[in-house]
Amino acid sequence: MKKVEILSVGTELLMGQIANTNAQYISRRFPEIGLGVFYHSVVGDNPKRLADSLFIALKRSDVVVTTGGLGPTQDDLTKETVAAALGIPMVLNENCKEMIEAYFKNIGRDMPKNNYRQAFFPSGSTLMENGMGTAPGCIIETEYEGKEKVVILLPGPPKELVPMFDNCVLPYFKEKAEHRIYSMFLKVIGVGESKVEELLIETIDGQTNPTVATYAKDGIVTIRVTANDENGESPEALVECTVEKICAILGENVYARVDEDPEFTVFRMLKEKSMTMAAAESCTGGLISQKMTAFPGSSAVFKCSTVVYTAESKCKLLGVSADTIEKYGVVSGETALEMVQGICKLSGADCGISVTGYAGPTSDPGMPVGLVFIGIKCFDCEKVHKFIFNGNRERVRTLCAVNAYDLLRRAIKASDNKG
Repeated sequence: MKKVEILSVGTELLMGQIANTNAQYISRRFPEIGLGVFYHSVVGDNPKRLADSLFIALKRSDVVVTTGGLGPTQDDLTKETVAAALGIPMVLNENCKEMIEAYFKNIGRDMPKNNYRQAFFPSGSTLMENGMGTAPGCIIETEYEGKEKVVILLPGPPKELVPMFDNCVLPYFKEKAEHRIYSMFLKVIGVGESKVEELLIETIDGQTNPTVATYAKDGIVTIRVTANDENGESPEALVECTVEKICAILGENVYARVDEDPEFTVFRMLKEKSMTMAAAESCTGGLISQKMTAFPGSSAVFKCSTVVYTAESKCKLLGVSADTIEKYGVVSGETALEMVQGICKLSGADCGISVTGYAGPTSDPGMPVGLVFIGIKCFDCEKVHKFIFNGNRERVRTLCAVNAYDLLRRAIKASDNKG
């Protein structure tokens, strides 16, 4: 496996002003094509320190990917510094110059003279177009200490880097790969990462082809299964065989066989079955609704939502009984049930989600932060689920939304099986 190092350039990264999501994204994608990220480095906007960091990376890695420093300002020095360090002259690319000029013409703005700097590149490098900005990237094939190296320069803004990486960098390495590689993702909710590993240990222990990797974030465990054709076998068949074994063990906890979020899985299911949903939210404050309405065409499946933060609004808008709140409290299974019944009646939706809980803080010692009740209604089936989530306010809200969509997914699937 070729060793990859990500060299992120930007003083704002060192100062903690922005999170390094670019390195995270690149690290997640490279293993899909058989490249391993062995090192992460971050350096500020300083030519000498950048050059020093580049030499360290070239000494220990086969591929160095830089992010940032391709803009038009004086502190954007990545191209110039890398070219100088490698002893490669900078040359004007006329096509790039014309593209930058056209970009400013299309947005109706005069082009600042310093943007012309973005049309200069290390001689012999392969340019990568930037459809989202004015900073093209490039791929440099070179030698260092007698060994072949590849240096890739990518822009810093994620909206520019991600499509350039997907459309240019991945295909570049796929064409050069000695073996064909295939990956599949499994998305899991309801089982933690350590439990997933425990359940799968006999299936994956000692495997080298396919390889199985897991990582967890916000209540979701992602399992990546990757195989190659090194032994003349079909990587697709190898992956499929392992995936079937994993799915047999994890069962309904696997919500998707592609890399997608649970709300999109529910969106697809609702759309395929011509069903609709609505949401009644308290502690999530509209997060559940926001996730669903982020998809184009969501109006076909999403009826409406209410954010009912007080007991009064729960009663007035959703018809929750004041006696129920008096007897059981606003954070209770009984209240969650009446909330989901109310939103479905109000909207006429086939399915509904309700959430009431303590995202934090809470003054009642008997009601811990993270106590949440999620109500699910799918046609005539109504259930309430109790959770106690760990973490700060943001994490509790996120886990509420993730689990609410997973519960709705399971309810939709169950109703389909009954029908």
